[in-house]
Amino acid sequence: MNRFLADFVPILIAFPMVLPVWMVSYFVLNQPFALSVVISLAGGGLAYWLSSVYFSSRYLKKHELTRKEYQYIKKNLIEAKPKIWRVQKALISVRHISSFKQRKEMIKMIRKIYSLTKKEPKRFYQAEQFYYSHLDSAMELAEKYVFLAQQPKKNRELELSLTETRKTLKELTNTIEKDLYKVIADDIDNLNFELDVAKQSIKTRKESQVIDESRRLK
Repeated sequence: MNRFLADFVPILIAFPMVLPVWMVSYFVLNQPFALSVVISLAGGGLAYWLSSVYFSSRYLKKHELTRKEYQYIKKNLIEAKPKIWRVQKALISVRHISSFKQRKEMIKMIRKIYSLTKKEPKRFYQAEQFYYSHLDSAMELAEKYVFLAQQPKKNRELELSLTETRKTLKELTNTIEKDLYKVIADDIDNLNFELDVAKQSIKTRKESQVIDESRRLK
């Protein structure tokens, strides 16, 4: 179950309960209309709270996180989202053709790290350096570059600063690529393991076929 369902399903459970609870309270128990409304809303609220606790616990158990850990990761993801938007906005606005591919790759990798972490919060611990340092550096450098590039007159010193900033952004792109590989390192290991198992299975099957063929010839 993903986070959206964990938040949305309790609403689907609680909302339909309001009317039946009101009807029982008003028609069966003969409670006043206003009190029946209060009771029905309280019943719906209780149903929402109980189901929310249940589905939230299932979500946290699935991702092997405590509630405190999840809230901490969620806070960092919320803070990261506007930073990612600022990086993307700045890099897209840069008018430098030769660095277009590199800037495109940086945006793609940044968004990939964020989406993977949002989908599986525990991956945050493999991307801590990205969220604590590299994302901020990318945002500051990208916005600095845009600011300098937009100056109407450029002297030698300014051109050198732009060149140095482009060089640093390229190095940072390589760093963020390493961050992405850290995030998916376990997936790569699992894939390699599955490949080894598959290769061994194929090898064993071929050896069995050779042995069977030899027996037939005898």
